[in-house]
Amino acid sequence: MRNAIRHNIPLAATIFCACLLFLSSCYRMPELHLPSRGNSQMEFPLVDLDLDVYWDYELEYGVSYDWRAEWHYGWDSTDYAIFGDIGYTEPTVFNIRRYYTYHTPYSKHTSVLSSTIKGTTFHGDFDFGYWDILVWSDVNPIHDEVPSLNINETLDSVTAYTNNSTRTVRYQAPRYTRAFYQTDQLFAAYNQAFEIDETLEGFDFDAERNVWVKKLNMLLEPITYIYLTQVILHHNNNKIIGIDGAADLSAMAKLTNVNTGVSENVPATVTYNARFKRGIKMDNGEVVDIAGGRLMTFGIPGQNGNRIKHISEVKDKEQHFMDLNMQFNNGMDTTFVFNVTDQVRKRWKGGVITVELDMDTIPVPRRSGGSAFNAVVQDYEDGGTYEFPM
Repeated sequence: MRNAIRHNIPLAATIFCACLLFLSSCYRMPELHLPSRGNSQMEFPLVDLDLDVYWDYELEYGVSYDWRAEWHYGWDSTDYAIFGDIGYTEPTVFNIRRYYTYHTPYSKHTSVLSSTIKGTTFHGDFDFGYWDILVWSDVNPIHDEVPSLNINETLDSVTAYTNNSTRTVRYQAPRYTRAFYQTDQLFAAYNQAFEIDETLEGFDFDAERNVWVKKLNMLLEPITYIYLTQVILHHNNNKIIGIDGAADLSAMAKLTNVNTGVSENVPATVTYNARFKRGIKMDNGEVVDIAGGRLMTFGIPGQNGNRIKHISEVKDKEQHFMDLNMQFNNGMDTTFVFNVTDQVRKRWKGGVITVELDMDTIPVPRRSGGSAFNAVVQDYEDGGTYEFPM
């Protein structure tokens, strides 16, 4: 990751004006009365987000959130091969949608001009009047894998969503019986009622290039959020020897509105990869085992995490459960379920979710052989699901 902060994205619309330049020590400003159509150039810099800056939670007055102090799982080359970068990566390909609303700002869209660009400069034609401009990053899956993010477009909104997987939801699934794939990272910015008029009010003249320039302040933000999950096993002593390679987080948003950045109020379980590490040394010198993973999600249903400044603004009615299947040293595997609702709400735009287990208090299932994915909580001694209130 690079040490950078999120930027106010100056999206510049540059009006090219035809004029004559005389070979003398001075120049003539171009005429302001332009034809009804012209060429525009839009420029915006690359985005680089560092988690240290983006996760700007204030835990209490004057105390900022330090995710690195909470994150004990680490991030090595094997994690990168499975999960990719631990944080956000810079998008390099963008989708641009321009909606011309004539002389009526904030009106419904009747047509769209679509473009996909590589790099940060866009050229296109314009008419005088009002424009709405939507920009979002193209899908960038990990290591050229098949992308899981889908886009659905109408004239007035763009929606991002993922498909359901083959993984059966084992807990807290009132609506969907299968978990959904996690999303790829997605950045977006939307500017409405950008006006280009014949007087070029608000434009600056660039004498070196002989063009008129107007800058729009568009904040290109992530509308998908990273959660780093870890289950820390104290005193494990080889009682748990592995996991099945996946974990689930329930009641996260199934889709999101790209224009507004507000996730739809449709909760679903999201599945993601997880890995078991042995012999992790904690700051106090204790050696533990940790099951960890990285999840990219649309966030809490019905919210725009970028617009929330305090936990009191989080409007979340759902319960969030994290589950993963662990294998004991006697060959039995059991699904552990943890209520992490409070942690998800406190980290409304991503962060570290931590569960700590004292394995001295966890009995080993006694039924010989086999697995018990469908056993209920009270049948834990026969293998199955063990629920931990957090």
